[in-house]
Order: sequence, then structure tokens, then C-alpha cells
Amino acid sequence: MFERLAEVAARYDELNSQLADPEIVSDHHRYSAIHKEIVSLRETVETWREREDLLTQIQEAETLLNDPEMRDLAREEIESAKPQIESLEERLKILMLPTDPRDDKNIILEIRAGTGGDESALFAGDLFEMYTRYASNRNWKVEILSASEGTVGGFKEIVAMVRGDRVYSQLKWESGTHRVQRVPATETQGRVHTSAATVAILAEADDVEVNIDPNDLRIDTFRASGAGGQHVNTTDSAIRITHIPTGLVISSQDERSQHKNRDKAMKVLRARLYDLEQSRLEAERADARREQVGSGDRSERIRTYNFPQNRLTDHRINLTLYNLDDVMHGELEGVIDALTTSHQALLLQQVEGAATA
Repeated sequence: MFERLAEVAARYDELNSQLADPEIVSDHHRYSAIHKEIVSLRETVETWREREDLLTQIQEAETLLNDPEMRDLAREEIESAKPQIESLEERLKILMLPTDPRDDKNIILEIRAGTGGDESALFAGDLFEMYTRYASNRNWKVEILSASEGTVGGFKEIVAMVRGDRVYSQLKWESGTHRVQRVPATETQGRVHTSAATVAILAEADDVEVNIDPNDLRIDTFRASGAGGQHVNTTDSAIRITHIPTGLVISSQDERSQHKNRDKAMKVLRARLYDLEQSRLEAERADARREQVGSGDRSERIRTYNFPQNRLTDHRINLTLYNLDDVMHGELEGVIDALTTSHQALLLQQVEGAATA
């Protein structure tokens, strides 16, 4: 691993020297790509170099062990450096783990009411508010692409684009079935009801990643329904796109412009097709997938929100927290960090197992 780290450091230095090239500076695309790679390598290289500096300090201290006047000071320096090196090496193991190529991507967030009727729609709305607040805390941008409101509030379905720094890396753990246990506002007997909503996290697909044949699309226009002004009764601005090979149907009606609705619908279609392809590839790597957090099955119950007990339970890693109020206000860091740490531990087991095999 440490031989590889030397190569990584050499690559890091090479990239930094390239940024001084006027030809690259004038090419925005190349400059941005190089800068992005530098940022991705920086923590690894700095951690490795800190370890190398400590090893050098130990070597220098060891030369003083035969000096009676310096022996105690040298031993103290060596003993102080050893645990620091161990900590840095553990960090380097994490930093060198395989990464998900989707981690840097923006996402399309889809939340749908499940079992539980009106209460499920209200819970879907609560989940959307939770993710919106989390996004705001991280300076991410949220844009609603389409929404179908519940009869008493919340959403039967809501689809949104979330843009920002490494959005997919943080929210990819959220795909699955979320279950809620609480007393609905309409419950007169004070009984706790159980309902559910499903969440899907789709990495935004670039045009070059998903090639869509226009002949595979059926595009229909229709009149928008719901709030939005008088235009919804007079203009066929809403768009419905059917991808014939897969049967996927995407609708968008939030914009007054037919063109804008079509663009939004195509973004969602690309993300879903990209997700389908990723799921197919993951199915081919089923053995490796079992080593990761959760199965990725969208029907899997991943989490329970118990409001009477202010308790959140993530069933994939047996995590229980008693700060549900904070979580619903967007403080998801404790949950996401625990899932990330668990995932990294399992990957380490896999890598170390392969190394000893």
C-alpha cells in the first residue's frame, strides 16, 4: 500500500506543476479537471507525508539512543511518535479504499408515500423537509422537479434535484423503505399508527453516460393540473415521456414552458436509466455487494422513526439514537457518519481478506 502511496504523491506533485502551465490555465475544462483530481488526492498525500515525517523523526531519534545525555529524550520522542504513526496508517487504509465513482455526483431525490394512507403522505412530506434542511446546512441547492400533494398535506410523490459538493456520497444510504410510528393528527383515540414512505437516491447522469435513442421515446403533452394559475386550464404545457424499451414513464408539469418541462423530465429519465444500469452491474457483483451496507433493495425496511419514544433505528447496522427531533430538523450527520464508518469497516475486512488469501 505504501508503495502505491508514493506513486499517488508523485501524481499529486505532477498535477500541481501542471497548474502552472499557461496553456492549461487558459483551458477551463482541463484546469477544472486537474484541480478536481488534486482536491481528491490532497488528504491522502498530506496524511502520507505526515507519516513519512514522523518515521524520519524516529530514525533520527534512534541515532541518539547511544548518547547517554540524549537517550531519555530520544526514547520519549520515539514513544510519542509511534501511536501517531499507527493512527495515520489506519486513516490511510480508509483513504485508499475503493471509492464509488458516483460519489461526486448531484442526485435526484424521489420520495413516495407507501402504506398508511394520508399519514404516509404526511410522513413523505416530513422526510422531504428533513432532507431539505440537511441540504441547507451543507449549502446544497434543492430544486423540485415534480410533486403530487396529499389530500391532507405532505406528498403522494415528490421528485427533486439536489446539487452540491459530493451529494451522492452523503445521501446514497437513504434509498429504501422508511417506517414511521406515531399518533396521527387525525387519531382521536391516541393510538400509535405505523406507515411508510420510500426514498430513492439516483445519481445524476451526464449525457455521455446515458445514450437515449430518440426513437425509443414517446412524448405526450397534456394540460397541467393543480395550483399554478389560469394557464393550467388553457395550455398543454405538461409533458409525459415514455421510454419504450424499459416502460419507464416520466411526467413533468411544474413549469409553464413545455420546453422546460421536457428538460426536467429528461433529467429524471436519464437518472433512472443510469440507476437501472448501475443496479444491473451491482447484481453481477452480488458477492461484493453483500459486504456493503444494506442490500440496496428498495423494498427493504432500512429505518424506523418512532416519535413517541423520540427514537430512530437504522436496521442495517443496528443503530439506535434518541434524538429523533434533531434528525427531523436536518441533523442527519450522526446517522450518515455511522453508516459510512460501518461501510468502510466492511470494505477493510474485504480488502484485508483478499490480501491474506
